[in-house]
Amino acid sequence: MQPDYLAFVAAAYVLSAFAILALGAWIFLDARAQRRALAALEAGGVRRRSAGPANADAPR
Repeated sequence: MQPDYLAFVAAAYVLSAFAILALGAWIFLDARAQRRALAALEAGGVRRRSAGPANADAPR
């Protein structure tokens, strides 16, 4: 590899790694927040549709 481009390539790898790690952290933190919100809704008596309808014959 030519030394002229080494700084550019290294910076591109560092920036890409940072972006991927930042997205991973964002996904992790958002998933935690969504789980917390879902637990709060379920504690308040709100049921999920995936738990099954009250009337099994109800149209969708």
